[in-house]
This record gives sequence, C-alpha cells and structure tokens, in this order.
Amino acid sequence: MTAKEILLETIKVDGKPSRLLKQFEGTVFYPPNPAGNYIRGNRHRGMDPLMDRFGTMILWPEDQLAAMPHVTEENKVISDVCEWKEQLKMPELLENCSDPELWKPFKEKADEIKASGKLFMAFMPTGVFERLHFLMGFEDMLANFLLEPEAMMELTNAIGEYRYQYMKLIVDNLEPDIMLSHDDWGSKHQLFISPDTWREFIKPQYAKTYGYMKEKGVIVMHHADSFMEPIVEDMVELGVDIWQGVLPQNDIPKLQKQLKGRMTLMGGIDAAIVDQADSTEETIRAEVRRACEEYAPGGHFIPCITYGGPGCLYPHVDPVIDDEIDRYNQGK
Repeated sequence: MTAKEILLETIKVDGKPSRLLKQFEGTVFYPPNPAGNYIRGNRHRGMDPLMDRFGTMILWPEDQLAAMPHVTEENKVISDVCEWKEQLKMPELLENCSDPELWKPFKEKADEIKASGKLFMAFMPTGVFERLHFLMGFEDMLANFLLEPEAMMELTNAIGEYRYQYMKLIVDNLEPDIMLSHDDWGSKHQLFISPDTWREFIKPQYAKTYGYMKEKGVIVMHHADSFMEPIVEDMVELGVDIWQGVLPQNDIPKLQKQLKGRMTLMGGIDAAIVDQADSTEETIRAEVRRACEEYAPGGHFIPCITYGGPGCLYPHVDPVIDDEIDRYNQGK
C-alpha cells in the first residue's frame, strides 16, 4: 500500500492497513490561504509585535520557538464580556477573502499536491475556545463562563459563525482531502472546563463546521494535545475522523477498546521526552518503541509527535522517530 492508502485504511472502522504510518506520512501539510493570511498576518521568528484581525497582540521573539498571544489587562480586546459587541470588531472575512482570484494560486498548489498521489491537508488554527482566551485572557474567560453565561454564549456563537465561514472558504475553494483544525480543550491531565460547560458552549460551534466538511468528503482531523477522555464520544458525534495530538496521559488502550475504530488516535509519543535539545537517540527510540508496542495492537492508531503539525522543534528528533517506526514495522 502507498502511505495515502494506509492512512485511508487506518481510519476505516474495518480497515486493514499494511503497517503503521510514520506520523504525517501520506499527506502534504500546506497551511497558507487567503483567509488565514488575512486573519493571522505575516508571522515569523523575530518579528515586531503584531495585532491580528481580532486585535490580539501576537509575539514571536527571536529566542522563542513559536508565536503566542500576549494578553494583558492593558491590551485585552474584551475587558467586559457584556460589552463585547462594542469592544470587538469582527474581521470582515467574506468581504476581503471571497474573490476567486485570491484563491487561484493556492488552488493550483492544492491540485499539484493531489496529483502527486498524496493527501492535501489544509489548516484551520485558533479554534473557538482558543479565540475566546485570545480576546480576554484565560482567567476572564473561565470566570465569564460562570458569571456571564448569556453574554459568553452570544460571543461564542459569533466566533463559531466566523470560524464556519473561514472553513467554508477553504473547503469550497481548495477542496482539501484533510482539514487539520486546532482547538486545545484541556491540559495534560484534565479538561480546562467541565464536560457540561464544554458541551453547552463549545460543542455546538463545531457541529455545523464539521458537518459541512463531512458533507463535502473532507477528512476531519482535530488537533488537541490535551486530556480529553470525558468527551471522546462527543468528538465522534461531531464527525472527527482523527484526533491528532492525543497525549499518552490519556488511557489510549482503553479509548481504543471504547471507540472500536469510530475515531483514529494520532499521537502517543510524548514530546516532553523526545523533543529536547539534549535528547539522545536512545531516549527517542525508547519512547517511540513504547508507543508503538502499547498502542498499535489496539488498531486505528498513528504514532506521531503530539504537536499540531509535522515536524519537531529540534531537527535531530524526527528522523529518529520515523526510523524507529520503520524498525517496528519491520519487526526489528
């Protein structure tokens, strides 16, 4: 089987892949598109602070590994969620990103990837939950779920609709095979909010978005390097085909037995162990081998670093991960 065929077999309930995939093998991750570029701006290491289209300050200092929101009491976009309509100017996404000419070069790239025999993976970063704390900070967000539920529901619905339109522009113009959609809903050991609060505020925002992708035949890959055992059945209900970033702090064998192939688990390799400046080949191989031996027998598993995209932070790590997966596949 080709890597593409193996991926498609892995996500079938009754699929019979010939081997384990090596992380994002069989796909080409191509993040840029007019909508994403419009919202996020030109992000790069060492850049000056920039404001995204929502008004959130984004920092990426030269000595840091990625861009991050910088939300303070002074610069938070929403200081009073009851006044969110006055304080937040929603990005004019459709007005600025609907012209087919804008999408033409990105469509050509997508078609080129598909013609190569690999699956074209598009990208939707900054999910609904993440956008909420980008706008007001984590503490205010958590308090507002409890203290101002009506205003929070209005705001969450507005963000959900924006993200639906964002998704629709990508799907209608680029026709991706897979959509890698981000929203981290928990820490290593628990959800950030209770399952009931998540179901009330966050889950409805994904029903329409992921439902549309399923209608269009797009494989839904949801990234969350989080503990999410309490809501895995909800993820299946939403149409998530692949939970990417599944941390080993989740009971992966238990989840495999529970899911019975209804959702594929992608991750399991602990980045905190392998992706360090001083991680040794022996350490990396031991963690990769552990993940393969513990999770491969349960099926519907793709061994992968738990980050939300291909590639480790330190360049010596990925080749060892892939080689050890190869060795496992060969029975060595």
